[in-house]
Amino acid sequence: MAAAGMRMARHRERHGVQRAGWLRAAVLGANDGLVSTSSLVVGVAASGASGTAVLTAGLAGLTAGALSMAAGEYVSVSAQADVEHADRALERAELAASPAAEFDELVGIYERRGLPRELAEQVATALSDRDALAAHMRDELGHTELSRARPLQASAASASSFAVGALVPFIGMAAPAGRARLTLIVAATMLGLAVAGALGARTAGTALLRPTLRVVLGGCAAMAVTALVGVLTHTAVG
Repeated sequence: MAAAGMRMARHRERHGVQRAGWLRAAVLGANDGLVSTSSLVVGVAASGASGTAVLTAGLAGLTAGALSMAAGEYVSVSAQADVEHADRALERAELAASPAAEFDELVGIYERRGLPRELAEQVATALSDRDALAAHMRDELGHTELSRARPLQASAASASSFAVGALVPFIGMAAPAGRARLTLIVAATMLGLAVAGALGARTAGTALLRPTLRVVLGGCAAMAVTALVGVLTHTAVG
């Protein structure tokens, strides 16, 4: 028994679902911070604006973007949490009103998963005796502790990662105004996008190349479009 306990203690599985909530918010936040802020800064810089105007636009974009990400993520995940709470309340009421029907429903679920009728009844009985509501939430509705909505966690991860990602394009402000500044902003952003894409893929446990390329190419396309808008604006106003 001691040896088995030691083997179980050493065996630690790390699946992506355990990090799905905050990881999704953090990756989205960092990518949005990089892409939106760099695109904003590139567009303003391409219009021929002064260094002060470019810096002001970048800081405003960082602040507004981080707050928007925090609020949006909180509202979105809170809606998911509300659905989970409503499902729990409905399932609790159904268990109180029709326990036999709910038990048969649980048995049917296990039968469809491949268990013989007798074993399905034994499993349903054991789990119902322990916590019938938890069994139905998990096996009937798919709600688990790992997938539970956490609005504050998602909001904080999204806002902080956005701010970190949004700081990367400011490296380009160290270069003199003009083409050198634009080049450094784009280069720093591309490097940041590559790092963010690779870290997101690595943390999620997937291959690195395709997610990284997807992030970098998407960011480059966004910067190209806003740079074109800046040039056209400069031409039209000038």
